[in-house]
Amino acid sequence: MMEPAQSEMNILSNGKSRVLGDDMAEPTKTLLEEEQNGTHTVRFDDPNGDQENEEFLPSEGKKPMRFTDFEGKTSFGMSVFNLGNAIMGSGILGLAYAMANTGILLFWFLLTAVAILSTYSIHLLLKSSGIVGIRAYEQLGYRAFGNPGKIAAGIAIILQNIGAMSSYLFIVKSELPLVIQAFLKAEPNSDLWYLNGNYLVIIVSASIILPLALMKQLGYLGYASGFSLSCMVFFLTAVIYKKFQIPCPFVAFSANGTAAHLSPNVSSYGHEYSNGLVHEEDDSSCSPRMFTIKSQTAYTIPILAFAFVCHPEVLPIYTELRNATKKKMQKVSNISILIMYSMYFLAALFGYLAFFDHVEPELLHTYSQIDPYDTLILCVRVAVLTAVTLTVPIVLFPVRRAIQHMLFSAKSFSWLRHIVIALILLTLINMLVIFAPNILDIFGIIGATSAPCLIFIFPAVFYIRIVPKEDEPMSSVPKILAACFAALGISFMVMSLSFIIIDWTSGSGHVAGGH
Repeated sequence: MMEPAQSEMNILSNGKSRVLGDDMAEPTKTLLEEEQNGTHTVRFDDPNGDQENEEFLPSEGKKPMRFTDFEGKTSFGMSVFNLGNAIMGSGILGLAYAMANTGILLFWFLLTAVAILSTYSIHLLLKSSGIVGIRAYEQLGYRAFGNPGKIAAGIAIILQNIGAMSSYLFIVKSELPLVIQAFLKAEPNSDLWYLNGNYLVIIVSASIILPLALMKQLGYLGYASGFSLSCMVFFLTAVIYKKFQIPCPFVAFSANGTAAHLSPNVSSYGHEYSNGLVHEEDDSSCSPRMFTIKSQTAYTIPILAFAFVCHPEVLPIYTELRNATKKKMQKVSNISILIMYSMYFLAALFGYLAFFDHVEPELLHTYSQIDPYDTLILCVRVAVLTAVTLTVPIVLFPVRRAIQHMLFSAKSFSWLRHIVIALILLTLINMLVIFAPNILDIFGIIGATSAPCLIFIFPAVFYIRIVPKEDEPMSSVPKILAACFAALGISFMVMSLSFIIIDWTSGSGHVAGGH
């Protein structure tokens, strides 16, 4: 039986599983070659995170294993799939809202900028990894700054995962009542308890997520990762198709059925659809905007940053790549980001063109304005709900492992601790989901805090600290660029948090009671 720590190691740090070759049975505590200066100085990679004092010392009496002796067996194409799957997440549901608050051209510019910066960030990680022979994000932090660096990286990853789990459960809270309503043909505004998203998210967490999160091994749940990506492709296909099925302006769904027919002359948006009121809109509401600035524009870059976080997964995927080299892994990253960039832009564009300025922060929920019983959208909802529900326990495992290694690294496995940490995490996440006004807050806060740390700040400062000054002094162009990159990340984080706080205090940026 595989030990819990080992089984959890096979799950990527934001919950995405990776395809494991037979070579994973080999020792994971490998020694790695220095790649920068051509020497054969070796380093330990300590995947368990609790033996830093031995990290750079080979065991006495044993022949050192270099990293090049570890033969990755994952193909180039599968590595692209795995990294793309790590990038793709619930953030895609908020991109149409981001486009509505920036305009098509500004959104395209920001999306392109974040994608390019993410690519450069991965370049910094790969180069740092090649120098010290470490292929774990937290351990790069330890190598650069000791325990504070490791703890900072661990906390950022934990926050990112908590944000991901919260966004997944918010989708359950938002979409599951609509699925039940469609199956039971219940009235949209009925006060039935089983149509209350707060009750449903607690029930799902207690009956499905918690039992799965208590398993010692995830096993087959790793397939949920691939299923999640398939669901998002299905979601994108449906968004493109529905754009051509929804005329603008449109009539919102009415519970009595009298206003359920689409009309080119009338429209209902915002909260008015909840009581079936229909009002006329001028044609300007159906004209796409190329460039616009609103109070909600402050959420755009955090949403984009949240959608592109995959950096903790890059190094483990690099480890398992067949015939791995930095150049080959960079190509894997470039192709994965390009594919996700294309999917993100298409989902945002067609979602925005379907609803224009009145798209909700969670795009899929917006379709209930038209017809909550639509068969295609119902199928998409069921698929996405299944995917996110099965993904939550996968995301929870590395969070629990990080907490155990930061607080209980010297202690052996305990079922009581295993269960208590899962209960506390799920309780905290449920409270966030129940009391957060909408998914925009989750995207905004996580995208403005942990995401810039993982994408911008940490890769740059790790690079500056790890690359020897003899090879690249601080006055060299690569290190100046890295320093500017870190400064950009810090500026972005401060500005995003400031705008979001101002937006909260003014109350202008929220979709009150939006879900």
